[in-house]
Amino acid sequence: MPKNELYYVYVYIDPRNFEEFYYGKGLGSRKNCHLKDDADTEKTKRIHAIKESGLSPIIRVIAANLTENEAFLIEKTLIWKLGKHLTNKSSGLFSEKFRPHNTLHRPLPGFDFQNAIYYLNVGQGPHRCWSDCRTYGFMSAGQGKRWRDQILGLNVGDLVAAFVTGAGYVGVGRVTASALPVNQFKLKGLPLNPHSLACPNIFENSNDLEKSEYVVRVDWIETVPEEKAYFLRRAGIFAPQRVRASLANQQVTRSFIEESFGINLENELK
Repeated sequence: MPKNELYYVYVYIDPRNFEEFYYGKGLGSRKNCHLKDDADTEKTKRIHAIKESGLSPIIRVIAANLTENEAFLIEKTLIWKLGKHLTNKSSGLFSEKFRPHNTLHRPLPGFDFQNAIYYLNVGQGPHRCWSDCRTYGFMSAGQGKRWRDQILGLNVGDLVAAFVTGAGYVGVGRVTASALPVNQFKLKGLPLNPHSLACPNIFENSNDLEKSEYVVRVDWIETVPEEKAYFLRRAGIFAPQRVRASLANQQVTRSFIEESFGINLENELK
């Protein structure tokens, strides 16, 4: 690439306080063009204010001899880092590769973790049943650290394929909130009412965080009642004796689930 076609990234600095207020990328004399810009933007207002004080913006190239994509990426990185202090309007190319601002307080899928597709056993018994999970939009596990930690390992955005032991797969849904102790879990702002549940024993040990049942909110995509569960014996369908297991490498089972429920798991995951 000829040298005169190489890009650079530049910065405008306010000489009154040495604050960086604009980043850009360009060729040739691009870095100086903003000085004559008369558009009604925060950038031009800042430049006019500097000139009215008898000064000129400090303009410096901070990265040179770049391809266009390299320049875009460096520009975007600087804008992301100092965005709230800048007058830049556009977040630039590659914006989808950068974490949204004001989200550092919580983990984000695609940045801090990757969403996955899981087998999740309903654990039918005295503390939980599929009819409650299906009706009220949740899954649960607990009554001990070993089982509690399995449900706590789910992230918002994960897909779960609900399984009832002895029956089969009964639903596919998306996790929409992290797991909470059952006495902190709410639906539409209200706590679960034990009197409306088929398994009110879900509240057993609820005052003990070590033994409490933990409930995760699930937005069901497709479900069937237990008596219509999907399963094929001796067909290699994945059905481990555990609370949660990854379906990442279980292609036979994933295909079976997709065909049974009429969905595409990868599309739902995205």
